[in-house]
Amino acid sequence: MTLLVTGATGFVGAAVARALIARGERVRALVRSGSDRQNLEGLGVTPVVGDLTDAASLERAVAGCDGVFHVAADYRLWVPDPAAMYRANVEGTRAVLDAAAAAGARRIVYTSSVATIGTVAGGGAADEDTPSTLADMIGHYKRSKYMAEEVARERAAQGVPVVIVNPSTPVGPGDVKPTPTGRLIVDALAGRMPAYVDTGLNVVHVDDVAAGHLLAYDCGLVGRRYILGGANLTLREILTECARLARRPPPRIRLPHAAVLPIAYLAEGWARITGRVPRTTVDGVRLARKMMFFSSARAERELGYRARDARDALRDAAQWFRGHGYV
Repeated sequence: MTLLVTGATGFVGAAVARALIARGERVRALVRSGSDRQNLEGLGVTPVVGDLTDAASLERAVAGCDGVFHVAADYRLWVPDPAAMYRANVEGTRAVLDAAAAAGARRIVYTSSVATIGTVAGGGAADEDTPSTLADMIGHYKRSKYMAEEVARERAAQGVPVVIVNPSTPVGPGDVKPTPTGRLIVDALAGRMPAYVDTGLNVVHVDDVAAGHLLAYDCGLVGRRYILGGANLTLREILTECARLARRPPPRIRLPHAAVLPIAYLAEGWARITGRVPRTTVDGVRLARKMMFFSSARAERELGYRARDARDALRDAAQWFRGHGYV
């Protein structure tokens, strides 16, 4: 089969491309001109220059493809121009799905996020049926992904063969930017995280997320969403494991959210002056008020999805960051 992967130069997209190549598929990668292609080096994929906002380039990219993995997204918790994020995440998703449908793709896997799913009070694990609304979404990233998933649902209802996957918090090799979670791991490994707030994340190895994409392509039901997650860990547990990997003392200072919020506002103000990405964001602090815990039971039951120990995921992330000079 010939399969198109959008976002293949990125963290999750590259893992999906690696998994497809390992399975013997022919892979095309939609890449922007001038994008960093180090994640594609040696993979044997066919790059196709294009952009989510360029309909003609998408038509060229999907022509003759049996299926599409639409992984590309603008994943940032702070953006100086939110309009660009909505163009990429919402309008870009609409354009890719429409181009794939017009080209006769037999199956499309759309990469959403657990950011679109509601949370459970008291730290319980949410699932695909946990309700949420656009008004519940904190920040432009979550809002744009929620709106993009609505586009995918609409297209599925119209007969487009779209399956939706919702990765939780992937970590592991190939996080070149890095992602917000990757930056947190790098800072923890470097000893720059002496304190923590009470929050939690569902941590999963990026290669398990990629395997889940392939399972969704093979076995997923059209229009259905599948959480691809791993272990539910508190931030303190994550930082403690990173400290152990770096042979550093674990963080012992617990900060109240109210104390961190003013720091985030100052960091964003400085970022607007300098153009540098702030290490602490207002949206990030607001998100941290909730435990982002999730269950992958549906994917396990219906797709045969499995995730390895989260400690192995954090170890692989740490090794990759060290080996590539981030720490």
